[in-house]
Amino acid sequence: MSDADIHRLAPFAHVADVGRSMKFYELLGFKPVSVAKGDDGRPYWAHVKSGTGSLLLGLADAPISRTEQGIMFYMYCEDVAGLRKRLLDAGAQVSEIRHPPYMQEGEIRAEDPDGYTLLIGQTA
Repeated sequence: MSDADIHRLAPFAHVADVGRSMKFYELLGFKPVSVAKGDDGRPYWAHVKSGTGSLLLGLADAPISRTEQGIMFYMYCEDVAGLRKRLLDAGAQVSEIRHPPYMQEGEIRAEDPDGYTLLIGQTA
């Protein structure tokens, strides 16, 4: 790897309500690293992080279409069943645990408040 190679990626998701999205991603273990707020005190941008995963959330300047999200976030955790229970307890819709060939330990599917698809696989 050279100094000119990309060494980190942080997806940037446009969302309808940055505060609401931060609360959702807190359920997944993400903590705010940096938050920018407007004069009204509401966040319009945030950088959240969990382990080595980073996500940038920015207030969308146009309506969010749940059916037109063109990106999926693939995440990993060590206890898919425990995370699934936490999400269900918080009222989120989460799939049953599946065991596809590429993720024998188990995988769940959920959507964030803006319709971004999350696939979460269990690490061995």
